[in-house]
Amino acid sequence: MASSLSEKLADTLRERINRGELAPGTVVIEPALAQEFEVSKTPVRESLRQLTSEGLLQVLPKKGYLVRAISLNDVYEVLELRRLLEPHVAGQVATRHSAELVATLSEHLKDQEELAVSDPIASMHAARRFHSELCAASRNSRITASLENCLAQTARAHYVLPSMQPYMSQSEELAEHQRILAAIQDSDAVTAQQAMSEHLDSIRRAMLEES
Repeated sequence: MASSLSEKLADTLRERINRGELAPGTVVIEPALAQEFEVSKTPVRESLRQLTSEGLLQVLPKKGYLVRAISLNDVYEVLELRRLLEPHVAGQVATRHSAELVATLSEHLKDQEELAVSDPIASMHAARRFHSELCAASRNSRITASLENCLAQTARAHYVLPSMQPYMSQSEELAEHQRILAAIQDSDAVTAQQAMSEHLDSIRRAMLEES
């Protein structure tokens, strides 16, 4: 029970950090969180240790935990891992996609397009769902887990790096997704891989060169 509770707390706090609700530099302390969630300090402590091991928090001796900033090196490492895994995923999915998957991916891109100007953050989440759906369709639980973590960290960078706001509303980002989807729909694994690689290169330029 305690383990399950600590996992739920970790999920909640992780989401707050990734959404920027707990901004870089924020200090969090066990007693305050225990009071907020109306739980004992033990599951709170376990959840904070978990987030520390993930690199989201840093221990401040006798003070609490500091929400870590996102460095350019963090962004580079996340994008490097995505660059290694996601083109492979796109190629694999292209060889065994279903009509239902294509329809779901299309719906995510429709949402991304409709929200791009009015609500860039919501548009970003639609784009993230597009990538998450592809991950799940790979049917490889380890790759999916690794990429979901990367996508969460990429989403966090969207919140805390101002340079990403204009990128989220650019039509080219949507066009890159559409090229990936078209290749998957055509069962063209090579083109799907290439389109995903080019898309991730665009993200890298936007996140690193403009930051």
